[in-house]
Amino acid sequence: MKSKKIITSILSTLTVSVVFLSGLMKFIHLPWSMIGLERHNPSILGLMEMTFIVLFAFPKTMKIGFILLNCYFAGAMATELYRGQSMFNPAVPLILIWICGFLRDKSLFIKS
Repeated sequence: MKSKKIITSILSTLTVSVVFLSGLMKFIHLPWSMIGLERHNPSILGLMEMTFIVLFAFPKTMKIGFILLNCYFAGAMATELYRGQSMFNPAVPLILIWICGFLRDKSLFIKS
């Protein structure tokens, strides 16, 4: 049981860090983070991404953060598909969020 907590903590920390840094790069307008965002305001998208992952990081707000992150990355995947590009980039953090969500609170996926 202790190893499950360690794995969950490590994976959650990794996921929160990756998504938060992705949002931070959009927020401060780093060139490689804004590919395809020329007509949109990447600051708002980055701020949304950082806010949602912070909500997901804390146990009391994890469920709303989980829902908002799913919506955010589903929209990113739809945008990539509309443009004819690979949806791999938004799918990776979404899968990590699902794994972390399942490990932290199974009731997100399984009816109790």
